[in-house]
Amino acid sequence: MVVGLGPDLISGIGEVEGLHAFQAMRGNGVEIPATQADLWIWLRGEDRGEIAKRAREVLRYLGAGFTVVRMVDGFKYGVDLDVGLDLSGYEDGTENPEGEAAIAAAFAPDGSSFVSVQQWEHDLNQFDSLDLAERNNIFGRQISDNEEMEDAPVSAHVKRSAQESFDPEAFVLRRSMPWVDGGKEGLVFVAFGHSLDAFEALLNRMIGLEDGIVDGLFRFTHPVSGANYWCPPQKHGQKHGQKGVYLDLSRIGL
Repeated sequence: MVVGLGPDLISGIGEVEGLHAFQAMRGNGVEIPATQADLWIWLRGEDRGEIAKRAREVLRYLGAGFTVVRMVDGFKYGVDLDVGLDLSGYEDGTENPEGEAAIAAAFAPDGSSFVSVQQWEHDLNQFDSLDLAERNNIFGRQISDNEEMEDAPVSAHVKRSAQESFDPEAFVLRRSMPWVDGGKEGLVFVAFGHSLDAFEALLNRMIGLEDGIVDGLFRFTHPVSGANYWCPPQKHGQKHGQKGVYLDLSRIGL
């Protein structure tokens, strides 16, 4: 279980430097909504039934002090391939830092972490209607081997989100998962960082605030939520499972 505290919740007991609510954004025909909540809980495990049971226990523990404003049931796609795939079929998180670089990107010196969470909704019928070359150009990678394309257009996601191309570099640790619910589907984008700066720099470039060039991803997908949280340090790590539930909650009368 990963717990994230929202800025309004923390303001009742103190202050965390660098934490602020997610800000809605608009530009170049793209809209990014803000759906900031007070508490974010991410439950992961191998057994879907066990996750549901734990979610009920958490909600029972929180009692009448909070209300659920968003619950997303995520899963891992590509388990048999030992990779994480987006529902588009393209590999997700290829450029994640590893080892010590991942720790440096994701954690502040005290062991805490900032996390930005967005639920993206895909139009895969629209995506599938494009020819293979167009789909590859959206991501800037070949779906056949996940290799980056040298001749990808400037709007390709790999070029818009090249973390090493920022000053300072904008590395985050992604832990995203696909979701499907009631005929809708997409990706829960989760980015951990030692601050919120790197993620915000990435998002600004993706929607074209730097140069007017919008990330190709917006041709078939868009975010329907957005929130920032601070995750306190933990003493004992937990194994990452294959499925997960994301809970966004808001206070009642606190």
